[in-house]
Amino acid sequence: MTTERLTTELDDILRAGDIIRRGGLVAFPTETVYGLGANALDAEAVRSIYAAKGRPSDNPMIVHIAEKEDLEPLIRGGLASLSQDAQKAMDAFWPGPLTIIFSKSEEVPDATTGGLDTVAVRMPSNRAAYMLIAASLRPIAAPSANISGRPSPTTADDVLEDMDGRIDAIIMGEQCDVGIESTVLDLTGEVPTILRPGIITREELSEALGREVVYYNGLLEKPAETADPEDGVAETSFKPKSPGMKYRHYSPKARVILIEGNTEEFREKAKAIGIEAIHNGGKPAVLDYRGDERRAAHDLFADLREFDRQGYDLILIRTLEEEGLGFSVMNRMLKSAGYDVE
Repeated sequence: MTTERLTTELDDILRAGDIIRRGGLVAFPTETVYGLGANALDAEAVRSIYAAKGRPSDNPMIVHIAEKEDLEPLIRGGLASLSQDAQKAMDAFWPGPLTIIFSKSEEVPDATTGGLDTVAVRMPSNRAAYMLIAASLRPIAAPSANISGRPSPTTADDVLEDMDGRIDAIIMGEQCDVGIESTVLDLTGEVPTILRPGIITREELSEALGREVVYYNGLLEKPAETADPEDGVAETSFKPKSPGMKYRHYSPKARVILIEGNTEEFREKAKAIGIEAIHNGGKPAVLDYRGDERRAAHDLFADLREFDRQGYDLILIRTLEEEGLGFSVMNRMLKSAGYDVE
């Protein structure tokens, strides 16, 4: 398969929309990371996303829409069923990097939701993403546009690295503004619950909803031992309600170790581990965001991929404070390191 390189100009966006309508796959930029899109209401098209990514079929997709009215056919009871929490969250953060989980309608195929009776929906703020959804005349199911388990792509070149020859087209946009995936908020239970942290924090959501938003209990717990370390499949019957809850994510080819401590402690530990690695023929790299959570969010995936390109086989990363946005970035760091913390 030849993967078309498309621009963000209208003619190319219309071409991409036609590919989506015909059941094809198009990678496209969003404000968070690049997504790999297919018609969310076409089960066969969605299954082709799983095949292209090597993604487990019980890992649910996020459905991307262009307008609030696009929710009508996707959620049980349509727009009339929206709760006050949902209205407040959408008013405050849509369009933007917030995914909301609703009870799904019968029109949404199980392939899109990983067999769940809920559907995850967001309205991206990126203009190219908006134009693609509008041009396709379909809601677009889109996980990150990478091989499953690899760091999420934040540039078009990252997508080509993983997906060239596997998908129909890629919209060659700019680097993503945010750098980590959207916050996922579950509003199907009694208490609003964050299933995946992102740049929109628990504190911001609590303020917008006027009541406490909680984290899913297992967010920073080390997952169960895997049946096969190569595919990251946990030995559990647990069915994830959000991407990133069950399977190994964000892993570069290099081994990643997180190091706790202040600047001096980090340097001493990194030096000792790095020297040992060099003595054993390794090539270590050191990554310290100096507590800058926004820079870490924006750069982490890009940095992991760049270290892979440069042939490093060990990446030593200084941890962040697990509060606010730091909590969200640490969620990715811990998974990229397989919870290996010094």
